[in-house]
Amino acid sequence: MDVARTSAGSEATADAGRKALFGVAAGWLFDGYETYSLILVGAIALRELLPADQLSQLPLYFAGLLAATLFGWATGGLISGILADYIGRKRMLMLTILCYAAFTGLSALAPSYGSLLVFRFLTGLGLGGEWGPGAALVGELWPPAQRGRVVAALQSVFGVGSVLAAVLWLVVGPLGEGAWRYMFVVGVLPALLVLYIRRGLEDPALWLAARQRRRAALERAAAGQALSAEEQHLVRFTLAHLFAAPELRRRLVLLFLMSLTTIVGYWAVSTWIPQYAGEVAARAGRDAQQWGAMAGMVSMLGSIVGYLTMGYLFDAWGRKPTIALYYAASLPAALIFFLAVRDPVPLLAAAAVNGFFVTGQFTWMAVYLPELFPTAVRASAMSFIFNGARYIAAFGPLCAGWVAESLGGISVAAASISLIYLLGLAVTPFAGPETKGQPLPE
Repeated sequence: MDVARTSAGSEATADAGRKALFGVAAGWLFDGYETYSLILVGAIALRELLPADQLSQLPLYFAGLLAATLFGWATGGLISGILADYIGRKRMLMLTILCYAAFTGLSALAPSYGSLLVFRFLTGLGLGGEWGPGAALVGELWPPAQRGRVVAALQSVFGVGSVLAAVLWLVVGPLGEGAWRYMFVVGVLPALLVLYIRRGLEDPALWLAARQRRRAALERAAAGQALSAEEQHLVRFTLAHLFAAPELRRRLVLLFLMSLTTIVGYWAVSTWIPQYAGEVAARAGRDAQQWGAMAGMVSMLGSIVGYLTMGYLFDAWGRKPTIALYYAASLPAALIFFLAVRDPVPLLAAAAVNGFFVTGQFTWMAVYLPELFPTAVRASAMSFIFNGARYIAAFGPLCAGWVAESLGGISVAAASISLIYLLGLAVTPFAGPETKGQPLPE
């Protein structure tokens, strides 16, 4: 009977894990779609929304849209991660999906650059808010031996969404003026996911147990009873706990620097791939919009392979050696794409390699971060590291836009900022212990 009960419990846990994986993956699919839609159509939208005398500053205005999205992403992600530790992973996942769906839909109706900028910030609130609760939910429901590959598969869905955006733009783009608005209309569909999440998902037992311990500690504190060291941590605000505990604080700071490397590398370097590929194609007498879309799609296909490969290497080699490998390869991948290739065809191959390492490395945060922090503060820590870095990273596109305008080219700006991968490579050995095959901290 005990064996049967254990088997039934294991099957129920596995079923909950599969349902969570599907629900979160569907949300992240549209995150990838919406994020890359902006990268693909942002410059085209600006040509419609900006006065003719301001089009010469288009790279700077485009960088402003990216920065607004990043500021929203950072704000929403930080707030959502903290709340997910208090009110649950499932509830925050639903709220953030609704926020994202509403404002990406409104982006399609934007009558001016200023209104689009506001809608991008508000869309970012939902985009950033989905990541922390979703990554914590899946990480807490899957066993250590499979966690690296499963979470990598989840992260790869973001790339699938980006490819979907690139493919759809190849179809929608030729429809003429205003076609960019249709791309944002599709972003309303994730609102339907809330119905599935509400009925099909449950919060993990790890979080439910942590919530019970927190409630008990708060009741003891309210009654004036003496609290243990653990209970004192539980009644403290989650971010205050993270910064008060010396080891957690050290990890938080070093992992923040690694996150900054990954996020700046993507938003200030790789987001210029479609536009730069279009410029190269135009100089070769080819259709700039078509080749830009193809370069974006190839880059995202490379990122999907990069996500999945990183997950496999995590479970085979370990977390830290794999992260270091991706940082080490990202710098030459960026330099080759923006400085060494001048023909559209080989540029597509360089875009695939860039996507593999530069974008594929995002897997490390979804896998490694949950393994370094206790359940009661896990989502807060993950969201601070992943989304807090975006406040600084938001200046990356602005800086790249300014450098591109000042020095007369995207390639010089992107290549210069790609040197940030040296920071991540230097910090990785000291950021935390190796966690391959270990259970999550309670």
